[in-house]
Amino acid sequence: MDALGELGINLPQLLAQLVNFGLLFGLLYLLAYKPIMRMMDERSNRIKESMEQTEQIKKQAADAEAEFKKQIAAASRQGQELLERASKTAEEVKQRAREDAQSEVEQMLARARAEIRHERDEIVDELRSEFADITVLAAGRVIERSLDKKAHQELIDKVLEESGGLKKG
Repeated sequence: MDALGELGINLPQLLAQLVNFGLLFGLLYLLAYKPIMRMMDERSNRIKESMEQTEQIKKQAADAEAEFKKQIAAASRQGQELLERASKTAEEVKQRAREDAQSEVEQMLARARAEIRHERDEIVDELRSEFADITVLAAGRVIERSLDKKAHQELIDKVLEESGGLKKG
């Protein structure tokens, strides 16, 4: 024991300090270490849960974004289809209007031609009637007298003058 004494170590005091250290260590382990470790484990679990929730939220956000992009793409396709259908319908309406206008023009032309033909026929009939009247008048004059060439020409001129009077009258 002397060797320990030379070093400045007192054995009963060392044993008392070791017992005190053991008791203090035991008390600290039971009263501080366990509750602190439990709090640290709980905090670690909460952090872990928060991280898992964050990952879930990120995944949900990514899924929602992908769904949103799909919906936008679908809406874009539908909009494009609507535009194509509207364009096609407009083209069909324009074509139908063109055809209707063409048909109407053809009908108007046919009516105009018919009216022109009718008026021409009326004029021709009128001219024939007047010509017949002039012919009858000229024949009557010729029968009245026998003519030489000069008298014949005078008779024709006279009949033409009278027929001009008939038209005016």
